[in-house]
Amino acid sequence: MIELLRTNDPVLISFVQATLADAGIEALVLDTHASILEGSASAIPRRIMIMDEDLETAKQILKTRGAELNDVRILD
Repeated sequence: MIELLRTNDPVLISFVQATLADAGIEALVLDTHASILEGSASAIPRRIMIMDEDLETAKQILKTRGAELNDVRILD
């Protein structure tokens, strides 16, 4: 698996998961529990992970839907 994105924004996480699911790409969110435990300091972002072979497709899909991402940086 490879990291696609890091964020503390639950709406963005939901958007990315739903967008990728519509394209048949499974996304796994890591660090959810650690992020919740640290409270509102936003010190631990959640990571969205996908299969290595889905990386380029996922990037393209999210770039196409980029207006909703508000300049969130997709990891390379």
